Amino acid sequence: MPVTAKLSRRFYDTFGDEIANELVEWFNQVDATYRADLLQINELNFGRFDAKLEQRIAQLDAKWDQKWNQLDARLQKRLAQLEAKFENGMARRFEQLDTKWNQRWHGLDGKVEQGLAALNAKIDRRAAESMKWMFVFWAGTLVPLGGIIFLLVR
Repeated sequence: MPVTAKLSRRFYDTFGDEIANELVEWFNQVDATYRADLLQINELNFGRFDAKLEQRIAQLDAKWDQKWNQLDARLQKRLAQLEAKFENGMARRFEQLDTKWNQRWHGLDGKVEQGLAALNAKIDRRAAESMKWMFVFWAGTLVPLGGIIFLLVR
């Protein structure tokens, strides 16, 4: 927004309208020149500011990338440590469970063998008893049958 220079009436009266108007025109040209120079300087300064800002943003971005990469590496390392610790713990736990299972299995195996041996002994006793009673039954049946056949044949 240009500013029009105004001079006092006494100045106009002393130097005349032509010189006073020329002086006002010259002030307006100087003002326009300074405004154009100021605009150009501001644009240059803004360009430098923008370049510096871009540079600083790029540096900050690189710094953040580095921090995130470091954090990611630490996280990966910690996860690997936790995974190894978990696997070791699970291996120990499975080993303990396997040991307990084998102990219980062998104990159960012994009990089953004892039970089967007792069952086999009972079966053997029952089979011997059944054979004895079968012999008694058949002997008891054959003697009278033999007597009846003997009487009939005679």
